[in-house]
Amino acid sequence: MSISFNEIKKLDQSDPISNFRNEFHFQKKDLLYLDGNSLGRLPKKTIHDLNSFITEEWGNQLVEGWENWINEAQVSGDLLAENVLGANSGEVLVCDTTSVNFFQICLAVVKAASNRKTIITDAANFPTDRYILEGIAKDFGLKLIIIDNEKTDVDEYERITPTILKPHLNEDVALVTFQVLQYRSGALNPVKEITELVREYGALTVWDASHAAGSVHLEFSKNEIDLAVGCTYKYLSSGPGSPAYLYVKKNLQEKLQVPIQGWFAQKDQFEMGPNFIKSPDIRGFQIASPSILGIRCVNVAIDMINRAGMKNVVLKAQEGTEVMIKLYDTYLKNLGFRLMTPRDKTKRGGHLSLMHDKARNISIALRKYENVIVDYRKPNQIRIAISPLAMSYSEVYFGMMKIKELTERKSYEKIKDFDGKKIY
Repeated sequence: MSISFNEIKKLDQSDPISNFRNEFHFQKKDLLYLDGNSLGRLPKKTIHDLNSFITEEWGNQLVEGWENWINEAQVSGDLLAENVLGANSGEVLVCDTTSVNFFQICLAVVKAASNRKTIITDAANFPTDRYILEGIAKDFGLKLIIIDNEKTDVDEYERITPTILKPHLNEDVALVTFQVLQYRSGALNPVKEITELVREYGALTVWDASHAAGSVHLEFSKNEIDLAVGCTYKYLSSGPGSPAYLYVKKNLQEKLQVPIQGWFAQKDQFEMGPNFIKSPDIRGFQIASPSILGIRCVNVAIDMINRAGMKNVVLKAQEGTEVMIKLYDTYLKNLGFRLMTPRDKTKRGGHLSLMHDKARNISIALRKYENVIVDYRKPNQIRIAISPLAMSYSEVYFGMMKIKELTERKSYEKIKDFDGKKIY
Protein backbone atom coordinates (compact mmCIF):
# COMPACT_ATOMS: atom_id res chain seq x y z
CA MET A 1 0.00 0.00 0.00
CA SER A 2 1.52 3.32 -1.06
CA ILE A 3 1.39 6.62 0.82
CA SER A 4 1.26 10.10 -0.72
CA PHE A 5 3.00 13.25 0.50
CA ASN A 6 -0.41 14.74 1.25
CA GLU A 7 -1.00 11.88 3.68
CA ILE A 8 2.41 12.55 5.20
CA LYS A 9 1.51 16.21 5.75
CA LYS A 10 -1.75 15.17 7.42
CA LEU A 11 0.22 12.94 9.79
CA ASP A 12 2.40 15.90 10.75
CA GLN A 13 -0.64 18.14 11.22
CA SER A 14 -2.35 15.66 13.54
CA ASP A 15 0.83 14.66 15.42
CA PRO A 16 0.24 15.50 19.12
CA ILE A 17 3.98 15.71 19.86
CA SER A 18 5.11 17.57 16.72
CA ASN A 19 6.02 20.71 18.71
CA PHE A 20 8.82 18.88 20.52
CA ARG A 21 10.88 19.11 17.34
CA ASN A 22 11.27 22.81 18.14
CA GLU A 23 13.08 21.89 21.36
CA PHE A 24 16.06 20.45 19.48
CA HIS A 25 19.12 22.19 18.06
CA PHE A 26 19.38 22.14 14.26
CA GLN A 27 22.74 23.44 13.06
CA LYS A 28 22.18 22.26 9.47
CA LYS A 29 18.61 23.08 8.55
CA ASP A 30 18.60 20.96 5.39
CA LEU A 31 20.12 17.83 6.94
CA LEU A 32 17.87 14.75 6.87
CA TYR A 33 18.91 12.82 9.96
CA LEU A 34 17.65 9.23 9.99
CA ASP A 35 20.22 7.97 12.50
CA GLY A 36 18.75 8.94 15.86
CA ASN A 37 18.85 5.27 16.82
CA SER A 38 22.65 5.66 16.97
CA LEU A 39 22.95 9.15 18.45
CA GLY A 40 20.03 11.42 19.21
CA ARG A 41 19.90 15.12 18.37
CA LEU A 42 20.90 17.75 20.91
CA PRO A 43 18.04 19.26 22.96
CA LYS A 44 18.28 23.03 23.41
CA LYS A 45 17.56 22.71 27.13
CA THR A 46 20.63 20.53 27.52
CA ILE A 47 22.78 23.47 26.47
CA HIS A 48 21.05 25.70 29.00
CA ASP A 49 21.13 23.19 31.86
CA LEU A 50 24.80 22.32 31.42
CA ASN A 51 25.83 25.96 31.30
CA SER A 52 23.71 26.64 34.35
CA PHE A 53 25.22 23.73 36.27
CA ILE A 54 28.80 24.74 35.42
CA THR A 55 28.41 28.36 36.43
CA GLU A 56 25.75 28.36 39.14
CA GLU A 57 26.35 25.02 40.87
CA TRP A 58 29.88 23.75 40.29
CA GLY A 59 31.27 27.27 39.89
CA ASN A 60 29.59 28.72 42.97
CA GLN A 61 29.11 25.79 45.33
CA LEU A 62 32.34 23.89 44.73
CA VAL A 63 32.64 20.87 47.04
CA GLU A 64 29.58 21.90 49.03
CA GLY A 65 27.52 21.03 45.98
CA TRP A 66 27.93 17.33 46.82
CA GLU A 67 25.27 17.79 49.46
CA ASN A 68 22.82 17.96 46.56
CA TRP A 69 24.63 15.84 43.96
CA ILE A 70 25.47 12.75 46.00
CA ASN A 71 22.25 10.82 45.24
CA GLU A 72 21.62 11.97 41.67
CA ALA A 73 22.22 8.51 40.18
CA GLN A 74 19.25 7.26 42.21
CA VAL A 75 17.07 10.34 41.72
CA SER A 76 17.54 10.23 37.95
CA GLY A 77 17.08 6.47 38.06
CA ASP A 78 13.68 6.89 39.68
CA LEU A 79 12.65 9.42 37.03
CA LEU A 80 13.78 7.09 34.25
CA ALA A 81 11.97 4.18 35.91
CA GLU A 82 8.69 6.09 36.13
CA ASN A 83 8.66 7.79 32.74
CA VAL A 84 10.52 5.46 30.37
CA LEU A 85 11.23 1.99 31.78
CA GLY A 86 8.00 1.27 33.60
CA ALA A 87 9.86 0.20 36.74
CA ASN A 88 9.42 0.91 40.45
CA SER A 89 11.19 3.53 42.52
CA GLY A 90 14.45 2.20 43.93
CA GLU A 91 15.13 -0.21 41.05
CA VAL A 92 17.15 1.91 38.60
CA LEU A 93 20.47 3.74 38.69
CA VAL A 94 21.75 6.14 36.03
CA CYS A 95 25.46 5.40 36.13
CA ASP A 96 28.61 4.23 34.35
CA THR A 97 28.42 2.76 30.83
CA THR A 98 26.27 0.02 29.34
CA SER A 99 29.32 -2.24 29.03
CA VAL A 100 30.36 -1.78 32.65
CA ASN A 101 26.81 -2.30 33.90
CA PHE A 102 26.37 -5.36 31.68
CA PHE A 103 29.60 -6.93 32.95
CA GLN A 104 28.73 -6.17 36.56
CA ILE A 105 25.20 -7.56 36.41
CA CYS A 106 26.05 -10.66 34.35
CA LEU A 107 28.96 -11.61 36.58
CA ALA A 108 26.81 -11.09 39.67
CA VAL A 109 24.27 -13.56 38.26
CA VAL A 110 26.94 -16.12 37.38
CA LYS A 111 28.53 -15.92 40.83
CA ALA A 112 25.16 -16.27 42.56
CA ALA A 113 24.52 -19.51 40.65
CA SER A 114 27.95 -21.06 41.13
CA ASN A 115 26.62 -24.60 40.65
CA ARG A 116 25.43 -23.75 37.13
CA LYS A 117 27.89 -23.55 34.25
CA THR A 118 26.00 -22.36 31.16
CA ILE A 119 25.33 -18.93 29.65
CA ILE A 120 23.00 -18.41 26.67
CA THR A 121 22.94 -15.51 24.21
CA ASP A 122 22.48 -15.07 20.45
CA ALA A 123 24.76 -14.45 17.48
CA ALA A 124 22.93 -11.23 16.59
CA ASN A 125 23.50 -9.72 20.02
CA PHE A 126 25.45 -6.46 20.14
CA PRO A 127 29.22 -7.13 19.88
CA THR A 128 30.10 -5.66 23.29
CA ASP A 129 27.65 -7.97 25.03
CA ARG A 130 28.98 -11.02 23.20
CA TYR A 131 32.60 -10.10 23.90
CA ILE A 132 31.92 -9.56 27.61
CA LEU A 133 30.12 -12.90 27.87
CA GLU A 134 32.99 -14.59 26.05
CA GLY A 135 35.39 -13.15 28.62
CA ILE A 136 33.26 -14.20 31.59
CA ALA A 137 32.90 -17.73 30.20
CA LYS A 138 36.64 -17.99 29.64
CA ASP A 139 37.60 -16.65 33.06
CA PHE A 140 35.16 -18.84 34.99
CA GLY A 141 35.26 -22.01 32.88
CA LEU A 142 31.66 -21.71 31.72
CA LYS A 143 29.91 -22.94 28.60
CA LEU A 144 28.67 -20.18 26.31
CA ILE A 145 25.82 -21.15 23.99
CA ILE A 146 25.30 -18.75 21.09
CA ILE A 147 22.00 -19.25 19.28
CA ASP A 148 22.36 -18.79 15.53
CA ASN A 149 19.70 -16.25 14.57
CA GLU A 150 21.52 -14.52 11.72
CA LYS A 151 20.03 -16.53 8.87
CA THR A 152 18.71 -14.00 6.35
CA ASP A 153 16.27 -16.37 4.66
CA VAL A 154 13.81 -16.60 7.58
CA ASP A 155 10.62 -14.61 8.13
CA GLU A 156 11.61 -13.16 11.51
CA TYR A 157 15.28 -12.35 10.99
CA GLU A 158 17.20 -12.27 14.32
CA ARG A 159 14.08 -12.40 16.50
CA ILE A 160 14.30 -14.72 19.50
CA THR A 161 11.16 -16.54 20.66
CA PRO A 162 10.48 -19.02 23.48
CA THR A 163 10.24 -21.77 20.84
CA ILE A 164 13.74 -20.97 19.60
CA LEU A 165 15.18 -20.67 23.10
CA LYS A 166 13.59 -23.64 24.88
CA PRO A 167 15.71 -26.46 23.34
CA HIS A 168 18.82 -24.82 24.82
CA LEU A 169 17.49 -24.55 28.37
CA ASN A 170 18.25 -26.97 31.20
CA GLU A 171 19.09 -26.98 34.90
CA ASP A 172 22.71 -26.05 34.20
CA VAL A 173 21.84 -22.61 32.78
CA ALA A 174 22.73 -19.69 35.06
CA LEU A 175 22.21 -16.74 32.75
CA VAL A 176 20.26 -15.93 29.59
CA THR A 177 20.76 -12.55 27.97
CA PHE A 178 19.42 -10.90 24.84
CA GLN A 179 18.64 -7.45 23.53
CA VAL A 180 15.12 -6.20 24.01
CA LEU A 181 15.35 -4.84 20.47
CA GLN A 182 17.87 -6.33 18.07
CA TYR A 183 20.34 -3.56 17.24
CA ARG A 184 20.65 -4.47 13.59
CA SER A 185 17.23 -5.67 12.42
CA GLY A 186 15.04 -3.71 14.83
CA ALA A 187 13.15 -6.88 15.78
CA LEU A 188 11.45 -6.68 19.18
CA ASN A 189 11.86 -9.79 21.32
CA PRO A 190 9.03 -11.03 23.60
CA VAL A 191 10.66 -10.10 26.90
CA LYS A 192 7.89 -11.25 29.24
CA GLU A 193 7.50 -14.69 27.68
CA ILE A 194 11.24 -15.33 27.53
CA THR A 195 11.82 -14.13 31.09
CA GLU A 196 9.06 -16.41 32.37
CA LEU A 197 10.43 -19.39 30.43
CA VAL A 198 13.96 -18.89 31.74
CA ARG A 199 12.64 -18.54 35.28
CA GLU A 200 10.99 -21.97 34.98
CA TYR A 201 14.52 -23.41 34.76
CA GLY A 202 15.72 -21.49 37.81
CA ALA A 203 17.86 -19.06 35.81
CA LEU A 204 17.88 -15.28 35.46
CA THR A 205 17.58 -13.09 32.36
CA VAL A 206 19.51 -9.89 31.70
CA TRP A 207 18.04 -7.64 29.01
CA ASP A 208 19.96 -4.99 27.08
CA ALA A 209 17.39 -2.27 26.32
CA SER A 210 19.79 0.15 24.62
CA HIS A 211 17.96 0.27 21.29
CA ALA A 212 14.50 0.08 22.85
CA ALA A 213 14.27 2.80 25.50
CA GLY A 214 12.42 5.74 24.04
CA SER A 215 10.85 3.83 21.17
CA VAL A 216 8.87 0.94 22.70
CA HIS A 217 6.87 0.20 25.84
CA LEU A 218 9.31 -1.58 28.16
CA GLU A 219 7.09 -2.00 31.24
CA PHE A 220 9.75 -3.74 33.32
CA SER A 221 7.46 -4.21 36.33
CA LYS A 222 4.45 -5.36 34.35
CA ASN A 223 6.62 -7.80 32.40
CA GLU A 224 8.34 -8.99 35.62
CA ILE A 225 11.81 -8.43 34.20
CA ASP A 226 14.70 -9.56 36.42
CA LEU A 227 17.59 -7.37 35.30
CA ALA A 228 18.38 -4.91 32.54
CA VAL A 229 20.90 -2.38 31.30
CA GLY A 230 20.85 0.26 28.59
CA CYS A 231 22.27 3.49 27.23
CA THR A 232 20.81 7.00 27.03
CA TYR A 233 22.42 8.52 23.93
CA LYS A 234 20.06 7.07 21.31
CA TYR A 235 16.35 7.87 21.51
CA LEU A 236 16.95 9.51 24.89
CA SER A 237 19.20 12.15 23.25
CA SER A 238 21.53 12.54 26.23
CA GLY A 239 24.73 12.96 24.22
CA PRO A 240 27.79 10.90 23.24
CA GLY A 241 29.18 9.02 26.23
CA SER A 242 26.19 9.90 28.42
CA PRO A 243 25.75 7.68 31.48
CA ALA A 244 23.94 4.39 31.06
CA TYR A 245 21.44 2.80 33.44
CA LEU A 246 20.95 -0.49 35.21
CA TYR A 247 17.79 -2.06 36.55
CA VAL A 248 17.61 -4.64 39.34
CA LYS A 249 14.27 -5.99 40.50
CA LYS A 250 13.84 -5.35 44.22
CA ASN A 251 13.67 -9.00 45.23
CA LEU A 252 17.12 -9.55 43.71
CA GLN A 253 18.94 -6.58 45.21
CA GLU A 254 20.11 -8.32 48.39
CA LYS A 255 20.84 -11.61 46.58
CA LEU A 256 23.26 -10.30 43.96
CA GLN A 257 26.75 -8.90 44.51
CA VAL A 258 28.52 -7.06 41.70
CA PRO A 259 32.29 -7.68 41.43
CA ILE A 260 33.43 -4.06 41.83
CA GLN A 261 32.91 -3.12 45.47
CA GLY A 262 32.88 0.62 45.14
CA TRP A 263 32.64 3.29 47.81
CA PHE A 264 29.16 4.35 46.71
CA ALA A 265 27.86 0.80 47.22
CA GLN A 266 28.98 0.78 50.85
CA LYS A 267 26.11 0.53 53.36
CA ASP A 268 27.41 3.39 55.53
CA GLN A 269 29.34 5.32 52.92
CA PHE A 270 30.73 8.11 55.08
CA GLU A 271 31.74 5.92 58.01
CA MET A 272 34.85 5.08 55.95
CA GLY A 273 34.86 1.60 57.50
CA PRO A 274 37.72 -0.91 57.10
CA ASN A 275 35.59 -3.51 55.32
CA PHE A 276 33.04 -3.47 52.53
CA ILE A 277 29.43 -4.00 53.59
CA LYS A 278 27.08 -3.85 50.61
CA SER A 279 24.10 -1.54 50.77
CA PRO A 280 21.04 -3.82 50.57
CA ASP A 281 19.17 -1.57 48.12
CA ILE A 282 19.84 -0.34 44.58
CA ARG A 283 22.72 1.80 45.89
CA GLY A 284 24.63 -1.45 46.38
CA PHE A 285 25.07 -1.61 42.59
CA GLN A 286 26.70 1.81 42.21
CA ILE A 287 30.48 1.82 41.85
CA ALA A 288 31.53 5.42 42.25
CA SER A 289 30.68 9.11 41.93
CA PRO A 290 27.83 9.81 39.53
CA SER A 291 28.53 11.79 36.36
CA ILE A 292 26.56 14.89 37.29
CA LEU A 293 27.02 16.62 33.93
CA GLY A 294 25.88 13.48 32.12
CA ILE A 295 22.93 12.92 34.42
CA ARG A 296 21.69 16.45 33.81
CA CYS A 297 21.57 15.59 30.09
CA VAL A 298 19.56 12.45 30.86
CA ASN A 299 17.13 14.43 32.98
CA VAL A 300 16.37 16.76 30.07
CA ALA A 301 15.35 13.80 27.93
CA ILE A 302 13.26 12.25 30.70
CA ASP A 303 11.42 15.53 31.19
CA MET A 304 10.63 15.73 27.47
CA ILE A 305 9.26 12.19 27.42
CA ASN A 306 7.26 12.89 30.57
CA ARG A 307 5.62 15.90 28.93
CA ALA A 308 5.07 14.13 25.61
CA GLY A 309 3.78 10.92 27.19
CA MET A 310 5.40 7.56 26.50
CA LYS A 311 2.18 6.39 24.84
CA ASN A 312 2.46 9.13 22.20
CA VAL A 313 6.17 8.49 21.72
CA VAL A 314 5.62 4.79 21.04
CA LEU A 315 2.64 5.43 18.76
CA LYS A 316 4.74 7.81 16.66
CA ALA A 317 7.58 5.28 16.46
CA GLN A 318 5.11 2.68 15.24
CA GLU A 319 3.47 5.05 12.75
CA GLY A 320 6.83 6.31 11.55
CA THR A 321 8.15 2.84 10.82
CA GLU A 322 4.83 2.02 9.14
CA VAL A 323 5.38 5.00 6.83
CA MET A 324 8.89 3.74 6.09
CA ILE A 325 7.57 0.29 5.20
CA LYS A 326 4.97 1.75 2.84
CA LEU A 327 7.63 3.87 1.14
CA TYR A 328 9.90 0.83 0.94
CA ASP A 329 7.14 -1.22 -0.71
CA THR A 330 6.38 1.54 -3.20
CA TYR A 331 9.85 2.85 -4.08
CA LEU A 332 12.70 0.70 -2.75
CA LYS A 333 11.61 -2.93 -2.97
CA ASN A 334 12.23 -3.05 -6.72
CA LEU A 335 15.63 -1.32 -6.43
CA GLY A 336 17.40 -4.24 -4.80
CA PHE A 337 16.46 -3.44 -1.20
CA ARG A 338 15.08 -6.07 1.16
CA LEU A 339 13.22 -5.36 4.40
CA MET A 340 14.83 -7.20 7.34
CA THR A 341 12.52 -5.86 10.08
CA PRO A 342 9.15 -7.38 11.10
CA ARG A 343 6.12 -5.78 9.47
CA ASP A 344 4.06 -6.33 12.62
CA LYS A 345 4.33 -3.07 14.60
CA THR A 346 4.24 -5.00 17.88
CA LYS A 347 7.41 -6.82 16.86
CA ARG A 348 9.61 -3.82 16.02
CA GLY A 349 10.90 -0.56 17.49
CA GLY A 350 11.79 2.80 15.98
CA HIS A 351 14.14 1.72 13.22
CA LEU A 352 14.11 -0.46 10.11
CA SER A 353 16.86 -2.47 8.50
CA LEU A 354 17.13 -2.59 4.70
CA MET A 355 19.54 -5.00 3.06
CA HIS A 356 21.20 -4.10 -0.25
CA ASP A 357 24.32 -5.42 -2.00
CA LYS A 358 25.68 -1.86 -2.16
CA ALA A 359 24.50 -0.77 1.28
CA ARG A 360 27.82 0.67 2.44
CA ASN A 361 28.39 2.63 -0.76
CA ILE A 362 24.81 3.92 -0.61
CA SER A 363 25.28 5.03 3.01
CA ILE A 364 28.40 7.00 2.17
CA ALA A 365 26.92 8.46 -1.02
CA LEU A 366 23.84 9.67 0.88
CA ARG A 367 26.04 11.63 3.27
CA LYS A 368 28.38 12.91 0.57
CA TYR A 369 25.88 13.88 -2.11
CA GLU A 370 22.43 14.17 -0.54
CA ASN A 371 22.96 15.46 3.02
CA VAL A 372 21.14 12.40 4.36
CA ILE A 373 22.55 10.47 7.30
CA VAL A 374 21.61 6.81 7.65
CA ASP A 375 23.43 4.04 9.47
CA TYR A 376 25.33 1.11 7.94
CA ARG A 377 25.76 -2.27 9.59
CA LYS A 378 27.26 -5.50 8.29
CA PRO A 379 26.20 -7.52 6.45
CA ASN A 380 24.99 -5.05 3.79
CA GLN A 381 22.33 -3.33 5.89
CA ILE A 382 21.17 0.25 6.15
CA ARG A 383 19.33 1.28 9.30
CA ILE A 384 16.84 4.13 9.13
CA ALA A 385 15.04 5.47 12.16
CA ILE A 386 12.39 7.87 13.32
CA SER A 387 13.18 9.67 16.57
CA PRO A 388 9.66 10.49 17.73
CA LEU A 389 10.41 13.73 19.55
CA ALA A 390 13.01 15.17 17.18
CA MET A 391 11.59 14.23 13.78
CA SER A 392 8.60 14.95 11.58
CA TYR A 393 7.01 12.45 9.24
CA SER A 394 8.05 14.74 6.40
CA GLU A 395 11.71 14.29 7.31
CA VAL A 396 11.21 10.53 7.09
CA TYR A 397 9.49 10.92 3.72
CA PHE A 398 12.14 13.16 2.17
CA GLY A 399 14.94 10.96 3.51
CA MET A 400 13.40 7.83 2.00
CA MET A 401 12.87 9.61 -1.32
CA LYS A 402 16.53 10.65 -1.36
CA ILE A 403 17.47 6.99 -0.91
CA LYS A 404 15.24 6.10 -3.85
CA GLU A 405 16.59 8.83 -6.13
CA LEU A 406 20.25 8.18 -5.34
CA THR A 407 19.83 4.45 -5.90
CA GLU A 408 18.01 4.99 -9.18
CA ARG A 409 20.82 7.26 -10.42
CA LYS A 410 23.40 4.78 -9.09
CA SER A 411 25.34 7.67 -7.57
CA TYR A 412 26.81 5.18 -5.12
CA GLU A 413 28.99 3.85 -7.95
CA LYS A 414 31.10 7.02 -7.64
CA ILE A 415 32.21 5.89 -4.19
CA LYS A 416 35.52 4.09 -4.69
CA ASP A 417 37.05 2.02 -1.90
CA PHE A 418 34.53 3.71 0.41
CA ASP A 419 36.75 6.84 0.31
CA GLY A 420 38.39 5.53 3.48
CA LYS A 421 35.33 6.53 5.46
CA LYS A 422 33.99 4.77 8.50
CA ILE A 423 30.23 4.62 8.92
CA TYR A 424 29.03 4.94 12.52
